[in-house]
Amino acid sequence: MLIDLIKEEEFGQMMEEHIKDMLLYLLEKDQPFGLLCNLEHVSFDPPLPEEIASALPEVTLFMVAGFTFESFQVEERTLFFEAGFGPENFGSIVTMPILAVLQLLVEETPLLINMAQPIPKKVTAQKDDSGIQSSLESFLSNPENRKFFKS
Repeated sequence: MLIDLIKEEEFGQMMEEHIKDMLLYLLEKDQPFGLLCNLEHVSFDPPLPEEIASALPEVTLFMVAGFTFESFQVEERTLFFEAGFGPENFGSIVTMPILAVLQLLVEETPLLINMAQPIPKKVTAQKDDSGIQSSLESFLSNPENRKFFKS
C-alpha cells in the first residue's frame, strides 16, 4: 500500500538524497527555484515578528533567487538560506530539514514532488531544548556562513 511505502525510513532516505541532488544541481546551474515547504519543520533566526509569522500559510513557497540564492547552503540533512520578509524586508536565516521540502519548482512548474516526511530526529542531549542552538552551531561551522552576521 502506498501509505505504508512512503512511511518507510528507506523511502525517506532515498527521497532526501534525491532532493539534495536536485538542489545541488539547481545551484550548480545558477537556476533560481521555489521551495514549497511545510512550516511545521522550518525555523527562523532571528524569529520573525508575530505580524509576519502569523501571515505565513502552513505550506509556504520560498522563492530562491538573488541574495537568497547566493546565501543558500545544503549541509548533511539540512538546508539554510537568508530571506527577507514583509514590507520592511526583515532578514532571517531559514533552516529546515531537506525532507521538509514538499516541492521544488522552476518557473512555476513542479520539478520534484516529495511524498516522504521528515525523519524523526533521534533523541540526543542538546544545549537548547528547541534545537535552535545546535542548528546555529551547525550553520556557523561553515566559515562561508559567517558573512551573514554583522561583526
